[in-house]
Amino acid sequence: MDDFPAGPASPGPRRPRLTVVIPVHNGGRDLERCLRRLRDSSPGMDYELVVVDDGSTDGSARTAGSFGARVIRHDRPRGPAAARNAGAIAATAPLVFFLDADVAVHPDTLGRALRRFDDDPGLAALFGSYDDRPVAPGLVSQYRNLLHHFVHQRGRFVDEARPARTFWTGCGMIRKDVFHAHGGFDPQVYRRPAIEDIELGYRISRSGGRIVLARDVLAAHLKRWTFFGMIRTDVFRRGVPWMLLILRSKAEEHDLNVDRAGRLSVAATGLAGLLTLGSIARPALGIGAAACLAAVVVLNRDFYAFLARKKGPAFAAACLPLHLVYHACCGASVVIATALWHGRLRRAEARATAVGFRRDEPAPAVPKPTPARTRRPSRWPR
Repeated sequence: MDDFPAGPASPGPRRPRLTVVIPVHNGGRDLERCLRRLRDSSPGMDYELVVVDDGSTDGSARTAGSFGARVIRHDRPRGPAAARNAGAIAATAPLVFFLDADVAVHPDTLGRALRRFDDDPGLAALFGSYDDRPVAPGLVSQYRNLLHHFVHQRGRFVDEARPARTFWTGCGMIRKDVFHAHGGFDPQVYRRPAIEDIELGYRISRSGGRIVLARDVLAAHLKRWTFFGMIRTDVFRRGVPWMLLILRSKAEEHDLNVDRAGRLSVAATGLAGLLTLGSIARPALGIGAAACLAAVVVLNRDFYAFLARKKGPAFAAACLPLHLVYHACCGASVVIATALWHGRLRRAEARATAVGFRRDEPAPAVPKPTPARTRRPSRWPR
């Protein structure tokens, strides 16, 4: 039994309150900036740093080691869900702070998050947001990071926090026992960067765990966005997987990007596109398209006003086409995910019919496996 407090001259083991887990795949200069800002942010705070090198080929493991991190290496890329699971398994502290390798914390980020857990023993997890000072230059990068900040700063906040159903690993903290009790992230469904954090948040919320979005927990996003990278992310890495999750869980989602104004904006953007195509044959339809675009502007007037305050009216006007593309991607994601979902249902029904029963009939009883065939329990119970 350890009767001595851990410390620089202590014979006892180190017992940090917090483990920072950073997954990385070819992090490059962004990883170095992330680690430097983390080191400089809380010089008096004792935390453990675990970096999971997910099959990098650029020396990311060496960079992490130079900052005193405990490095876990994967011989091949297994995806961020598996990498974060590995980091959480290795964590020794009761709280785990997930940080992306292209995110740089503020000086008070860790301290603010820790204080919320100190003040609220029943809190399961929290997450913050990007700040309103994007680092990467260019219109697309500035727009994307400011959009994230704006979305996460909306809503009714009490003491700078509000309830949330989801989780976010770009800058989020969770109790380690809660993380393990819910099986961590799902590396089988989410083998690539997607919504593995959102899905974990759903599981925690359904079981009664409380998650908050703390808008005073901020960090800078270092990522440089491209136009086509934005489309790929919005449709295939977030939109389609998130819509499939909503359909699978039968959850009514009205938070963050899928609130009422967002849904109406997606519908208006889609209708504007259809009317614009129709106006080739019937020019009068162009009036309807213009009305739909005006509706999008009205629905998102607070966002455009925010952009104008931060970067000027010309910047806000330049972001309007990008915002329409964003809404179009959301609409495309709904269509693709719904088609995939109903396709799976039809295939399941066809398989059920092939074995002799309809979907509206009870399935035949499946015999229980014998003890010899019983599977061993997984380390990550589902």
